[in-house]
Amino acid sequence: MKDKSIWLDGINRKKFSKLSNDIMCDIVIIGGGITGLSCAYFLKDLKKKIVLVERNKLCTGTTAKSTGKLTYLQDDKISKIENIYNKDKALLYLNSQKDAISLAKKIIIENDIKCNLDSVNSYIFCTSHQNKNKILKNYNLLKDSCNIKKKKNLPIQTKCCNSLEVNDTFVFHPVKFVLNLSEIVKDKIDIYENTNISSIKKDNDFYLLKANNKIIKTKQVILACHYPFFLLPYLFPFKTSLEKSFLAAGVVEKTKPISAINVDKSVISLRYHKDKKNFLLYVGETNSLDNNVNNIKKRDKIIWNIRKNFTPLVEYCWSNYDILTWDYMPLIGEIDNNMYLATGYNTWGMTNGILAGKIISDLIDNKKNKYSELFDPKRNINNIPKIINFNIQNSFSFINTKINKNKTFYYDNVKIVKENGVYYGVYIDEDKKEHKVLNLCPHMKCSLSFNYQTKTWDCPCHGSSFDVDGNLLYGPASHDIKVSK
Repeated sequence: MKDKSIWLDGINRKKFSKLSNDIMCDIVIIGGGITGLSCAYFLKDLKKKIVLVERNKLCTGTTAKSTGKLTYLQDDKISKIENIYNKDKALLYLNSQKDAISLAKKIIIENDIKCNLDSVNSYIFCTSHQNKNKILKNYNLLKDSCNIKKKKNLPIQTKCCNSLEVNDTFVFHPVKFVLNLSEIVKDKIDIYENTNISSIKKDNDFYLLKANNKIIKTKQVILACHYPFFLLPYLFPFKTSLEKSFLAAGVVEKTKPISAINVDKSVISLRYHKDKKNFLLYVGETNSLDNNVNNIKKRDKIIWNIRKNFTPLVEYCWSNYDILTWDYMPLIGEIDNNMYLATGYNTWGMTNGILAGKIISDLIDNKKNKYSELFDPKRNINNIPKIINFNIQNSFSFINTKINKNKTFYYDNVKIVKENGVYYGVYIDEDKKEHKVLNLCPHMKCSLSFNYQTKTWDCPCHGSSFDVDGNLLYGPASHDIKVSK
């Protein structure tokens, strides 16, 4: 079994060079996932010099670890949005997701993109009788806006008390889609891989971005990097929380044209994928990032679940982070003069990533977009208690990392040591070699937790990840934590 995403296996990709000199441009897109490349796609015909930079390789982050669903039937999100705002805003969100699916189909068909696009019926369901009212409420909200049907069961052997079905949704291969977008735009947009933006500073009407010790001078910046690495101007860490899920893919005899997700507290999400083999993708074991759980235990549990209920042949298992917002809607739009943000997709990044590309391109091109106000990052906060709760949770995450440094699930090969008043994380590898790093995330100074699944030091506050020698793998941190020998 491979501890990696199914979407990253067997992928042939074009390599892009890293930034090696100072440059000047009109627009910089930071992030090479579905959001960044969607922005690039919709902006490619503007008569402007546009640059896209990616810290690692294109599409190796959150997009590559998703389920690859294109659906508007997203658990009980519509009713949650109605509870915070009203029915009109909830249905406007619904229409945005429908339009995102149409955009995806249009891009794929017009450019003949081979990305395993398949039409499926989507379901939301409940496994507990106590949650039947959630299903009913969403039916009443959606019945006049789409072809939705009530069902008692699912077309798979999964516990179900009640469900809803729609028939105009899709699944696809997210990495193939994004890498094809890079091929489409590469002649009009300069793409740099292995280029880490470590700082952004305002300089009159320009932004100065430091990357690989080089400077990019630009008029406009698009932050399409999942979790922004700065604190100001938006105070992003205080308005969101992070959730971690585990995913597994197992070989099955036949695929079925369905995708499904439940509305219960214990998340179950699944879909099928057909390529060289037939796979079932299964999502579960979701928890708040600050729980500091044993990742191996979580991994083993999701593998056990898929083996027990679907197939013994599990070939892939991986995990992913999702950013949750206070009102269940993404943050897409301008956060400062000529600086744009796209993130906070609440686990539905495929539709919202494509939609973000369209919204931001319209804003830059001074076109009206009917969803720009709905997703404006500076929109009014209607639920003050929820924002307070987010801040309490974030504060607790930080405090908890300081109090509980040595986790109960650590074996003898991992320990936290204190030397001259400074805490270090120590990992001893299979060859008995000791790897020691400062046990402090450079982003907001949370203490790190060791992840046995990936053999990385992870930040339980905001999701940064470092290898055993302190080299930065994923942000929002922008610097390594390597300790000198």
